[in-house]
Amino acid sequence: MLFNSYAFIFLFLPVVLLGFFQLARLHHAYAAAWLAISSLFFYGYWNPAYVGLLLGSIVCNYAFGMWIAKSGVQHATARKRHLLIFAITANLILLGYYKYANFFLSSASALTGSSLSLGDIILPLGISFFTFTQIAFLVDTYQGKVKEYNFIHYVLFVTYFPHLIAGPVLHHKDMMPQFAHASTYRINWDNIATGLLLFTLGLCKKVLWADSLAPYATAIFDSVNHGMAVGMLPTIYEAWSGALAYTLQIYFDFSGYTDMALGIALMFNIRLPINFNSPYKSTSIIEFWRRWHMTLSAFLRDYLYIPLGGNRHGKLRRYGNLFVTMLLGGLWHGAGWTFVVWGALHGAYLIVNHLWRELVSERYLRWLPNRVDGLLGGVLTFIAVVTAWVVFRAENMAQTLVIWKAMFGIEFRPITFDMVAHGNLLLQADMSGRSLMLLLVPGLLWIWLLPNSTRIRFIGGNILWVWLQAAIVFGLCYVAIDQFGSYSPFLYFQF
Repeated sequence: MLFNSYAFIFLFLPVVLLGFFQLARLHHAYAAAWLAISSLFFYGYWNPAYVGLLLGSIVCNYAFGMWIAKSGVQHATARKRHLLIFAITANLILLGYYKYANFFLSSASALTGSSLSLGDIILPLGISFFTFTQIAFLVDTYQGKVKEYNFIHYVLFVTYFPHLIAGPVLHHKDMMPQFAHASTYRINWDNIATGLLLFTLGLCKKVLWADSLAPYATAIFDSVNHGMAVGMLPTIYEAWSGALAYTLQIYFDFSGYTDMALGIALMFNIRLPINFNSPYKSTSIIEFWRRWHMTLSAFLRDYLYIPLGGNRHGKLRRYGNLFVTMLLGGLWHGAGWTFVVWGALHGAYLIVNHLWRELVSERYLRWLPNRVDGLLGGVLTFIAVVTAWVVFRAENMAQTLVIWKAMFGIEFRPITFDMVAHGNLLLQADMSGRSLMLLLVPGLLWIWLLPNSTRIRFIGGNILWVWLQAAIVFGLCYVAIDQFGSYSPFLYFQF
């Protein structure tokens, strides 16, 4: 079930919200169970067959968590560690089978000339997120950070429908106290109003921005494929238009989902961790990864980079750990070499960024005004991120290289009046470059000038001001819902 669907907005969400607070009057456990069952229904709406897989994963990981917790301090360096390694390995095998088995087999087949395959394997939605969430739970249990083991709350912790499909990656210690707190089960009209505002803002980002940009990004990338087949190169304009269209599409798509998830959770008095903080305003790649998919960045840091050694064994080892972490982070996003290259590219970016800070910026550029330094850093960071999004979106490296070469003037088709009027790829796809600019320019102004949505609150007080805010929210919601069309999942559903 999609957040941007009639069934979710007009049926599922109101029924679940009403049932939650009505059952909470009887007993908090009934309300928590209702929310857990509703979350399982939400997941099973896509494919009921995979509810069993999700429940099996939950039961096994809960059992392993209890086993690790009860092993005792005296076994901390032996039995508990072996249990932890076994449980994490089992999770990674499950994830690897569904997400990477055919990818590795096809890669091996390409090298050996054989034909290896396990047939069609349907990737369960959200498997990366609920797997990582439970790995974090196992590690936190091993480290003694887990204090509550209520099974219903644990099921809810994993399946809570606002985060289940596309994150954020949750920590047991952050969520369980909220499920246990009495205030969670009482209606808070301020939270409902602010949650509805966040949900509406996210819906507008998804439907009015991301879904409007998607046809342009798809048309340009597909046209590049067609042009490659007939020996036709894109222009600089077309290459940058396609790259920027996808850059803004994935921004508004992911930012929209994040806002909607935060808003829905807040209606239930649950505060999810902030997962998105205006990342395109970053003045360095280091800052970008502190703002983009923040819970994943924290997970990779805490459960991969630091266990690899972090920065504790010298600079060379530190850079190697950074590169490996980002390489695996890229592979986490999808089973394809383009994702691996994207991760490697960001790993290289981070190494260069750290070297620049250590060897140049802090020694020789202290005289630069902060505003100038920030502006130059922001421009370079944005160009680097856009360049990396090309390989993330491309079907293969050949398509990536064609677009990269055109973007940076290495190998491209020059723009002439005849091409602009008759022959460019946008017009071949029955779209005009002018209409795309009417989306790109306001979109760029939005991401650079407006504050992050998590700063927005529904403000009470004067009744006229309240009604004005309510009218704006419902007006925006109507405009977004009026644009509902074909099936439009969030981009992160597939990762």
